[in-house]
Amino acid sequence: MICVSARGRAPAVPFRDAVLAGLAPDGGLYVPASLAPRPSAWWNDLRGASFQDVAVTLARELLGDEFTPAALTSLITEALNFPIPLVTLEDRLVVVELFHGPTLAFKDVGARTLARVIGEMRDTAAEPLTVLVATSGDTGSAVADAFFGVPKTRVVVLYPAGQISDVQEAQMSTLGGNVTAVAVAGTFDDCQRLAKEAFGSETLRDRLHLTSANSISLGRLVPQMSYYAYAALQAPVGAPVVISVPSGNFGNLAAGVMAQRLGAPITSFGAATTVNDTVPRYLESGRFEPRPSIATLANAMDVGNPSNFERLDWLFDGSREAMRSVISPSVHTDADVRRALAELHRLYGYIADPHTAIAYLGARTSWHFGTPWHPGTMTPWHFVLGTAHPAKFREAVEPAIGVSVQLPASLVAALGRSRVIERISPTLDDLMMLL
Repeated sequence: MICVSARGRAPAVPFRDAVLAGLAPDGGLYVPASLAPRPSAWWNDLRGASFQDVAVTLARELLGDEFTPAALTSLITEALNFPIPLVTLEDRLVVVELFHGPTLAFKDVGARTLARVIGEMRDTAAEPLTVLVATSGDTGSAVADAFFGVPKTRVVVLYPAGQISDVQEAQMSTLGGNVTAVAVAGTFDDCQRLAKEAFGSETLRDRLHLTSANSISLGRLVPQMSYYAYAALQAPVGAPVVISVPSGNFGNLAAGVMAQRLGAPITSFGAATTVNDTVPRYLESGRFEPRPSIATLANAMDVGNPSNFERLDWLFDGSREAMRSVISPSVHTDADVRRALAELHRLYGYIADPHTAIAYLGARTSWHFGTPWHPGTMTPWHFVLGTAHPAKFREAVEPAIGVSVQLPASLVAALGRSRVIERISPTLDDLMMLL
C-alpha cells in the first residue's frame, strides 16, 4: 500500500516506511494514496465471516504487497484474539463491543496489531526503537500493554496529569520494564503537541528512532477499518447502515471513512462529541477553529485540536459539503451523558461507559431527526461503537445508574500494583531531558 502525506508536500512511501516514520517529513499524517472500492460481490462473500476472518481478508487486500499471506494471517489472528460481541438493544439498534481485549478498550485493536506489524518489519539487528505516544486515556494503556516486554523497544506514554481515570493511570504506570508513564502538567492537546514537536526534531528522531502508536500512526487505523466492515456486514444486503462513533481526536472516524471508501456497505456516520466540538463547529460554519480542551466525563474525547481532522479533510478533498453528506455531528454535555447512562440501564439493562453513552446519543439523534435514506427503502440499521469497559469509568457510571460496577480481575491487579510516574512541564526541553 502506497501512502502519502495529507499535506501533500512529502514523497509517497510504502506502508512500512509510513508506519515506522509516524509523521511524514512535511509534518502531515500519512493516508493511503488510493482506496479503490472493492465490488459488492467481494464484500458479500464476507457476510457471515467472523471478525477475525474479516480482519485477515482486509489486511491481505491492503497490505498483501508488503507482507506474505502467512505473515498477515499470523499477526492478525495473534493480535485480535478476543471477541467483538454485537449486543442488540432493540430492533436495528446494536452496540458493537470493542472493549474485550486485554486493556478493555477499543484501542487494543489498533495497538496490538501495530506492535506485531512493527515486529514483523524490523530486523533483529535494528537499532532500539522508541514508541512515543500521547494519550487522553485508553491509548496509553493499550500501547503500553501491546509493546510491553518487546525486545529493543522503549515505550514513552504522555498523558495529562490529573485528567485520566485512576484505572487508566494504573494500567500504564504499573508495568515498568520498557514502559515509562509521563504525567504532563497540561491538557491532552499539550501532550499531542509535545509528541508532534518530538517527531519534528530531526535530532530526536535519529537518536531515538522515534515512531508513533497513537492515531498519528496509519498503522493503528488500518486494522480499525475491520470492525466497521464487520459491523456493516451484519445488516441485510441493501439496508442503510449508520455507525455512531464517539469522536475526540477523530482517528476512529477516519478509519471508518476509509472502510467506506474501500466499499464497505456503510451509508453514513454519526460523529458524537463532548463539548469539545471543534469538528461539529467546522461542519456548521466551515471554519476549523481549535479551542483549549475542556475536561469532561468522557476524557478520551477531551481534544480541542483533533489531529485526525487533517485525514478527514484529505479524504473529502477539502470539501465541507462532501463531509457533511456522510458525517452527521452531535454535541453532548456531561448532563446528557449521565441521562444516557441511566436510560441505557433503565430501558435495556445495559451498562455503558461515558464514551459509549455519547455514541448512543449520537445514534438516537440520527434515529429521531432523520438519516440520509430515501422513503421506500429499508429502515436503517444503527450501530453504536462501544469503546471502553464501564469499569474503567466507574466513578462516572455508578452514580448515574445507582448500582456498583464490578471490576474485572485485570483492573483489580493493576490497581494493586505500585505506580512509577515521571512528571514534566509541557515543554519540549523537559521531554528531551526525559528521553
